[in-house]
Amino acid sequence: MLNQIRSSSYLIRRLKQGMINPALHTQTRWFTPIEGHRPTIVHKHSLDILHDPWFNKGTAFSMTERDRLDLRGTSSSKLVDLKRLENHARDGPSDPNALATWRILNRLHDRNETMYYKVRIANIEEYAPVMYTPTVGLVCLNYGGLFKRPRGMYFCAEDCGEMMSMVYNWPAEQVDKIVVTDGSRILGLEDLGVQGMGIGVGKLDLYVAAAGINPQRLLRLSGWILSALVVAGNGQSRPAIAAFDFDC
Repeated sequence: MLNQIRSSSYLIRRLKQGMINPALHTQTRWFTPIEGHRPTIVHKHSLDILHDPWFNKGTAFSMTERDRLDLRGTSSSKLVDLKRLENHARDGPSDPNALATWRILNRLHDRNETMYYKVRIANIEEYAPVMYTPTVGLVCLNYGGLFKRPRGMYFCAEDCGEMMSMVYNWPAEQVDKIVVTDGSRILGLEDLGVQGMGIGVGKLDLYVAAAGINPQRLLRLSGWILSALVVAGNGQSRPAIAAFDFDC
């Protein structure tokens, strides 16, 4: 405790003397064994939080946290506590060759988007079947286990009345292309619900590689959350067609 007081007094003196830039100093996150249990002030919002391993909790964010941090719609609406997420933190299913290639490219996408699209464009004939059909069907079937970070937005029935505001949680200021799916009819497969997000991701990746569309001006939307996977969907039944209203 005495050491903490001395450190704090020393820091205050240096701030008063102008020897420390407060703007730079506040960007440093300090954790001690004593203070580690205290809430941490978060200055980031939306996908910046989900892409930061320090703060990202995936689907464990409460609805209050999602609203306050502009996270609503950036991941599945189902709330899953961290313990259950830990139990499901696996690498995904065993990989056939095409799915293994998809996973390698997806890891590259996580690290370096510029290089990812350069590889896609330079090898369009080789990787088109990996980006889209037939591999995308296998990706969608296993999307719950393959999911690493959000590539689009998710909407469910509880979001009606909020969708117009939710789209502003996506960080792009301008969007030229939107792919929307409810996951019910993907390549003749069964109703995949939230796992249908893979089709939107694959389709827009193909647009970027084949047509040169700016990837930062694209948006994928999953219009209904159905999957029973603990990490992915909320397990609700699909509403009647008449209930779908894109004026929400």
